[in-house]
Amino acid sequence: MLSLLFMTKKKKRTLEETVLLIQQGDRSLLNGLIEAYKPFIAKTVSSVCKRYIYETDDEFSIGLIAFNEAIEKYSSDRGSSLLSFSEVIIKRRVIDYIRKQTKNQHLSIDITTASQEEETTGTVIVNELSLEEYNKKNDEQLRKDEILHFQHLLTTFDLSFSDLVEHSPKHADARKSAVITAKILVDNQELKNLLFEKKRLPIKQLEKMVDVSRKTIERNRKYIIAIALILSSDYVYMKDYIKGVLES
Repeated sequence: MLSLLFMTKKKKRTLEETVLLIQQGDRSLLNGLIEAYKPFIAKTVSSVCKRYIYETDDEFSIGLIAFNEAIEKYSSDRGSSLLSFSEVIIKRRVIDYIRKQTKNQHLSIDITTASQEEETTGTVIVNELSLEEYNKKNDEQLRKDEILHFQHLLTTFDLSFSDLVEHSPKHADARKSAVITAKILVDNQELKNLLFEKKRLPIKQLEKMVDVSRKTIERNRKYIIAIALILSSDYVYMKDYIKGVLES
């Protein structure tokens, strides 16, 4: 079982501390970190491919590149661990790769059998349906992964989905105003740091930057926090929800 601590000779260092050192220029730690977490990468890739993954597989190489990408992009401000963040990145990159390969395979079949009209028509339909079904299933899985990750993140702020349902603004204009407030918070690094450090909304500082009253901010506090967490993280599907609120 992988430890969440990356060991040095003299002391224990957390994984996130190691990543920070790499980001600050200590590239000597990078290869060792990737080597130590190859089993984690293989397991994550396997969960997408639904089969055992070997290090010689192309999908494993995609997973390695994605893990390296996660190391470069990770920030503790996201409110999640490096492993949680990298799991999302790895799954997305592998699925993108599989989709591209499946699409290319479909095009190849289409071209090579074009002279056989009846067979081509049947093959194209089958491949289009297979690709559509594959995309649908993986979109559903990614959406579930996002929800589970977000649910865990909410608990660190002493929030739950039931809180969001209960405290979500009832009117579209109020929801849009709360989303704009959350975006202003996230765009201000100082306020965002306060949110993640204190695990509460910096209402006093925030009210000076928005066109809504302190009372309104306090009433929508939980909803604003939730939206800020989504905007601060790599949540593709939930960000679509936010886009819908702004466009409504």
